Amino acid sequence: MKSILTALIFLFACAANAQTIKKLTFLSEFDIPYNFQFQNTTVGGLSGIDYNPKANEYYLICDDRAVINPIRFYTAKINLKAGKIDTALFISQTELRQPNGALYPSLSTDPAHAPDPEAIRFNSAKKYFVWTSEGERIIKDGNAILQDPAIIIIDSNGKDIGHFPLPKQFQMSKDEKGPRQNGAFEGVCFTDNSKTMYVTTEVPLYQDGPPAGLKDTSAYVRILKYDVDNKKLLAQYAYKLSSIAHAPKPEDGFKVNGIVDILPIGADEFMITERSFSTGVKNCTIKVFKCNFQTASDITNVQSLKVNRPKMPVKKQLLLDMDSLNIYIDNVEGATFGPRLSNGKRSMIFVSDNDFHSDRKTQFLLFQVD
Repeated sequence: MKSILTALIFLFACAANAQTIKKLTFLSEFDIPYNFQFQNTTVGGLSGIDYNPKANEYYLICDDRAVINPIRFYTAKINLKAGKIDTALFISQTELRQPNGALYPSLSTDPAHAPDPEAIRFNSAKKYFVWTSEGERIIKDGNAILQDPAIIIIDSNGKDIGHFPLPKQFQMSKDEKGPRQNGAFEGVCFTDNSKTMYVTTEVPLYQDGPPAGLKDTSAYVRILKYDVDNKKLLAQYAYKLSSIAHAPKPEDGFKVNGIVDILPIGADEFMITERSFSTGVKNCTIKVFKCNFQTASDITNVQSLKVNRPKMPVKKQLLLDMDSLNIYIDNVEGATFGPRLSNGKRSMIFVSDNDFHSDRKTQFLLFQVD
């Protein structure tokens, strides 16, 4: 009898875990006006978003590298009504500060020390924020400006109170090894009651192979897993990027596809967002994948994914291709779950980075999670 009861409990647990996300249904778009001013700052460059359900507020990091205003994140209220975004109200801006309390320098005056903000998450258990910087790598005339990417812990006032250590593979180098410029940490999330943290790399490290191409699917990026309490790296996983969606115009124009965000949806299961951009193609192609890490192998000690191709990468399944919505989609870089909709289903919100360009949009895109 005891064994039967144990089996029933196990089957019930498996059935509960089998409930997962099947579809994302687009509901509405809300745009922030270009050059919108708030508390003496220009709102734009929004590269990451997170939702705090207890406070019913959102946190949005800005990728302005202190060229326009100090490096910062915003707190906002996004109000939903009748299945749509009714208003987006910015309520505060918080300047990000170094351990000594000083503001960060500007990219225009000190590129070796001006971080490149890309992602932000609130750790509800620790009551602190984590944000990521992509660092810097500028090689010119034999000279190098190098700044390692970073995973930074800040308090509610924006002050640096600690870092998560980086594997050696992620140290910037004058040689072609380590992260590419503007291609490091774009996404971060917490799981297991905020005890575990995952950090995603946008494009492959030099030693792991070339970036995604128009037809190839050989580009692998690394996803880092940390123990939050001990700030210890637990594992790295290989994730195969999709190919670039559209050919650039002209043919030799800039093109990129990479991971821009990650969200947990269950045990070892995540939603990963990829963004494809090509010069001459105004819209970006945004794809959301449902991913499972359960069988993925730890590649921490693999020095080159180009030499040693991963046998067990993260499993991925396409959940949404925003091209199918037949609306203009800008440079989406952030994603978060939101509150319950009036029908009881969970909401999800994406935000786009307008790069502070007048012909681009700061979009909030609302979806229903089925």
